[in-house]
Amino acid sequence: MLIGDYKATYAADEAIFRSWPVRYGFAAMVAGLVLLPFAANSFIVFLATQVAIYTVAITGLNILTGYTGLISLGHGALVGVGAYATAILANWLGVPFWVVIPMAVAVTAGVGLMFGLPSLRIRGLYLTIATLAASFIIVFVIEHWGSVTNGDSGITLAPASVFGIDLVSDPQKYALIVPIAVLAVLFAQNLFRTRIGRAFIAIRDSDYSAEIIGVGLTRYKLLAFGLGSAYAGLAGSLWAYNFLALLPTQFELQLSIIFLAALVVGGSARTLGPVFGAVFVILIPEMLKWVFGFLTPFNPTIVEYTAPANTIAYGLLIIVFMIFEPMGLAAIWTRIWRYINLWPFSP
Repeated sequence: MLIGDYKATYAADEAIFRSWPVRYGFAAMVAGLVLLPFAANSFIVFLATQVAIYTVAITGLNILTGYTGLISLGHGALVGVGAYATAILANWLGVPFWVVIPMAVAVTAGVGLMFGLPSLRIRGLYLTIATLAASFIIVFVIEHWGSVTNGDSGITLAPASVFGIDLVSDPQKYALIVPIAVLAVLFAQNLFRTRIGRAFIAIRDSDYSAEIIGVGLTRYKLLAFGLGSAYAGLAGSLWAYNFLALLPTQFELQLSIIFLAALVVGGSARTLGPVFGAVFVILIPEMLKWVFGFLTPFNPTIVEYTAPANTIAYGLLIIVFMIFEPMGLAAIWTRIWRYINLWPFSP
């Protein structure tokens, strides 16, 4: 008779999928992702691909902010570094995308480490301001280094090619990007079962106490910035191969704020938080477009207010979640699965 959720072995306690509902739920999700391109139209597949890219980026921010406690407002700019590095390397070297992507990830991780150096001496609001400055610096360099980035005119690249087939359609891009996103999320889930992940959590909870018990703050803070930036670089590389055209305005401060808002709503310091957050930031504008489109016959000028409505919706939802569910949508999801796992003895 199942009357509680307990673990009898270390292996069970350290498992990625700790209960049968989670295991079957993950299997159902994978099956749904496989079938989606065959069952949905091109626009739905395009949105799902965007969700996957945002999930990778927000997972990197979750490593840095959610698990290590280092708040960053430069994550969107780091995604831009990955995207532009991908386009430049592909255009200059002409190497396959599976070589360009790791190189772009390495470049972005290096840039993130450079801007992570202030975290060794400052924290809290001061670190947030430092990452904000990094965002402005990166976007400024992209805009004004015209000989490399083509400045405000943007830059284009050829589509990824697999066995001589160019991935140009939405289902083809989906088949490339979504599996990479799933593996990236699984890697993050596994990371926090290791010594490195536990060191990140210790630093978040109290860096002074972590240092006393032997956690090297210099090493692990820089490692957190490097990993978070690597995820941003991976998201940027996938972004580049998805849209094939880049502009500096795509990676300005607003993108970093969207990522941070998604992490708050989705659930900070939870592996599924970035997934729910990505769905949130992608679907809210589409839902508002549908609502305003429905109201257009009554007021033809109402479409002009779609962009301000997006900002207002983000702000209101963040406030609501901070007040009523500060752990985000992932906490609600966890409670649902816990109830299913313990049924019929659920509290």
